[in-house]
Amino acid sequence: MIKPNGVYVDCTLGRAGHSTAILSQLTTGKLYCFEQDDEAINAAKKQLGLLNKPNFEIINANFMHLQAELVIRNVQTVNGILYDLGVSSPQLDSDYRGFSYRYDSELDMRMNQKQSLTAKIVVNTYSVNDLARIFREYGEEKFSWKIAQTIVAARAKEEISTTFQLVDIIKQSLPQKVLKKAKHPAKQVFQAIRIEVNQELEVLKKSLEQAVEMLAVTGRLVIISFHSLEDRIVKQFFQKLTTDPAAMVYQNLPVVSNYQSNFKIITKKVIVPTSKELDENHRSASAKMRILERVN
Repeated sequence: MIKPNGVYVDCTLGRAGHSTAILSQLTTGKLYCFEQDDEAINAAKKQLGLLNKPNFEIINANFMHLQAELVIRNVQTVNGILYDLGVSSPQLDSDYRGFSYRYDSELDMRMNQKQSLTAKIVVNTYSVNDLARIFREYGEEKFSWKIAQTIVAARAKEEISTTFQLVDIIKQSLPQKVLKKAKHPAKQVFQAIRIEVNQELEVLKKSLEQAVEMLAVTGRLVIISFHSLEDRIVKQFFQKLTTDPAAMVYQNLPVVSNYQSNFKIITKKVIVPTSKELDENHRSASAKMRILERVN
């Protein structure tokens, strides 16, 4: 439940879908929205402006700076924080941002268009070992080493500057049985490069630590993730917050733990999309939502 006089944070504003729903329920409360994509900010301003409510602020910053940005605005505690992780649909559907393997565009993939690191720099300058590690760890790509080798060999002849160039190189690296599968052969590598360019996993870890510090009692942290790496980080983070640090020791002793966490996990079972939601948005298929509440 949204408290009409509460303070809420949308860490991933995007096109303001979630923020619009939150702001519509606020009266004297305040909504703070984090977004680093200039195009998204411009679209969100128009969307939120339709509500004719002044009690929101868009913060042009990475949610890694969550606590610092709120503290300088004299915000110490909040009633709810939302993360809708990953790349947004407009970013994926853009034919010039380089996020998608479906369009031939410059290799970019920056969520923050002001930062210097791009996908093109990653692909053309990272060592074969680093590329293979990224594809393996961030994309869970089985053929990470072969793809990395093929990229390094190809860039020695000419710079790899477009998405379609990279897609062709990936296809050259994979066996026919993989290429015949329904899933696009470049999906995992593109995901891995995007995560590296935007440092998504490290940023998430740092931001979550700040988020729980700022939650008021009964305040909730809601996180929607779209791939296993993010969900694993969130799940483990929630478990760490709600588990007795000495639990492993007590396992082997006739002792009952009196540990009481300041938090409780609301979603004992992860929430996934309903069939109706899947019909309305096929991209929600891999979505998982987890919720944590501060209890004292």
